[in-house]
Amino acid sequence: MPVKVVKATGEVADFDEAKVANSIRRAGIPDGLQQAVLRHVKDKLYNEISTAEIYHHISEFLGKSSVPFAKSRYSLKQAIMLLGPTGYPFEDFVAKLLEALGYDTKVRQILNGACITHEIDIIAHKHGLTAMIEAKFHNSPGTRSEVHVPMYTKARFDDIKDRYGLDQAWVVTNTKTTKDANAFAQCANMRVISWSYPEGEGLRDLIEQSGLHPITMITTLTLSQKMKLLEDHLTLCKDLWDNKSRLDTLDMTEEQKKRTLEELAFICNTEPAITASVDNFSGQSPLQPPV
Repeated sequence: MPVKVVKATGEVADFDEAKVANSIRRAGIPDGLQQAVLRHVKDKLYNEISTAEIYHHISEFLGKSSVPFAKSRYSLKQAIMLLGPTGYPFEDFVAKLLEALGYDTKVRQILNGACITHEIDIIAHKHGLTAMIEAKFHNSPGTRSEVHVPMYTKARFDDIKDRYGLDQAWVVTNTKTTKDANAFAQCANMRVISWSYPEGEGLRDLIEQSGLHPITMITTLTLSQKMKLLEDHLTLCKDLWDNKSRLDTLDMTEEQKKRTLEELAFICNTEPAITASVDNFSGQSPLQPPV
């Protein structure tokens, strides 16, 4: 009888070995470690184990392995959830991703609509088309964006689109969206990019394909050090690697700086080239191959 696992939403499902193996592989864990990690997880299984505990076992094993910084590469989802609590760092992070894909972006714009004034999280422009983006941030696993999110986003878009020449409304979120939310967005010609939706083209895929990881992924920094960098609008590991002197603003010893730079090198030097773009405003899929 298959072992049952309890998801963050409370749902119960069969343990899926292939899904765990895929999560290890796509995190960039070295080939020699992947099977060892999977064996370790299977040894720890019991009926109705939580997905959070499975993550803990994988993270702990990687941290004690011969490649301890592999732990940071596996913590992407948790790192994104640390881009809070205000949600502003998440807006900055999404804007940076879009800029890497060739978009001109502006964050937190105050726009006067026909009815009321709106603060728009992100305005993105490319190829003569402009999108208004609602960056919906959640810091709790299992939280889903319900149908009201694309509904109120569409209402705000309709209030300002003519005055500012906007072409489309998007919702980008770091967790999942409900079926009704996706159905409404599709019907209203909107874009939804959630953690794993559309399949193969969600936020997780966009991050992995661009190689732009959040600084909250760095395990050698304390939470307060990460928050200080985020407050200074530094959200990407790549930007910290390119501006190493920013570490001088943190309360760190030279040995701690050395360890952080070693971890940054591991994260940044193994980052793949950008292969995704968000060009096609009229098709059903928000991410299209580059032209």
